Amino acid sequence: MEYSDEYLLEIFKNVNTIAMVGASPNWVRPSHFAMKYLQTKGFRVIPVNPSNAGTILLGETIYPDLESISDKFEMVDIFRKSEDAGTITDQAIKLRSKNEIKVVWMQIGVRDYEAAKRATNSNLKVVMDRCPKIEMGRLYGELSWSGINSRIISSKRPHLNKRMP
Repeated sequence: MEYSDEYLLEIFKNVNTIAMVGASPNWVRPSHFAMKYLQTKGFRVIPVNPSNAGTILLGETIYPDLESISDKFEMVDIFRKSEDAGTITDQAIKLRSKNEIKVVWMQIGVRDYEAAKRATNSNLKVVMDRCPKIEMGRLYGELSWSGINSRIISSKRPHLNKRMP
């Protein structure tokens, strides 16, 4: 599961709207953090979560499934367990023409090789076991959220009479 930087960059350049299956309204969940990050980078993220359908998450209505989304989206981001990825991928394949779906992205720890093969055979790009938030940060040099290259965390000792920048 190696993906070239060019492959990932092409995905980010050609996607405007992402349907995030498994988006959580719980602010400490990784899906919530990833959704918020992607929104700050200019993507529209449509949350999909049957348990919270009809409520609002980060300014977007939560949908129960992909088929219920009336707006177009180019990418399906799967924040569910690997066992669910096949069914979600099949829904994306079924809806690909109507919604202009180009990409099925499976989050870190999510792998389904058979689903990936079906998606690829249907002319969809596939990424497995990766997080778009992490990949964007890596590819665009935006890892400062963790203090790297932010001048907040440093291996150098600060001068006692001088404040850190």
